[in-house]
Amino acid sequence: MSSAVTSTRVLEADDLQAAIEVLDRDPVANAFVAARVAIAGLDSWRLGGEMWGWFDGGRLEALCYAGANLVPLSAGPEAVRAFAERARRQGRRCSSIVGPADATAELWARLEPSWGPAREVRPNQPLMATWEPSTEIAPDPRVRQVRRDEMDLLLPACVAMFTEEVGVSPLAGDGGLHYRARIAELVTTGRAFARFEAGQVVFKAEIGAVTARACQIQGVWVEPGHRGRGHSESGMAAIVEYALREVAPVVSLYVNDFNTVARAAYRRVGFSEVGTFMSVLF
Repeated sequence: MSSAVTSTRVLEADDLQAAIEVLDRDPVANAFVAARVAIAGLDSWRLGGEMWGWFDGGRLEALCYAGANLVPLSAGPEAVRAFAERARRQGRRCSSIVGPADATAELWARLEPSWGPAREVRPNQPLMATWEPSTEIAPDPRVRQVRRDEMDLLLPACVAMFTEEVGVSPLAGDGGLHYRARIAELVTTGRAFARFEAGQVVFKAEIGAVTARACQIQGVWVEPGHRGRGHSESGMAAIVEYALREVAPVVSLYVNDFNTVARAAYRRVGFSEVGTFMSVLF
């Protein structure tokens, strides 16, 4: 343990450059939070939550995003201890804890006595990435960016994916206002992709987080009646090709360890495991 004085506080505008330097230590693992910071800076209202910083000897060494998700980044045991204490005092405001597995597991171990039980814990979620288009799977030429006038076609597929993946409907609580706004944002910015057949979404996914150094694919879903036909592979190959050409030099995603079919498909598209995430769902 360092003998220097350590402290934890909410970061402010003057801390932006130091925060970016911490995020840049691992552009792939930190893509989700880094993308938000790139757009909103450290302003809590625009960021959708607070950014906590842990300082060692006056130097910013670790971060924890505290919004709808609680996300520890570059956080060793001492930083996690400080973040857990702050989170415990504040009380749970998030719907999940998610991030690199080691820090997330330690954070949850410290919070579980007061925040538990969780609805579900997913301790092993491989973080996968690729730097090159697939050499094995041909991109599906019918996967394309979703148009604004196709929102009503896309939304049911997004709701089905979310409910299947997370176990609760994204339309609960506020009637889906926040979720609909998020999907509309992805469509408007050209980051929602789908294959349509007869007015129905057969495959869909989004580029959910974007920075200059990495992007992250989310929401991969194939309509149940079309599963087993290779749509996830060819569809992902199409999105990866686009993302590497137009968005960022590396494309990432994370997947549940028990989803062996998806993991195998992503490997065939060219993804390899570069880390492990963990999620605690409330």
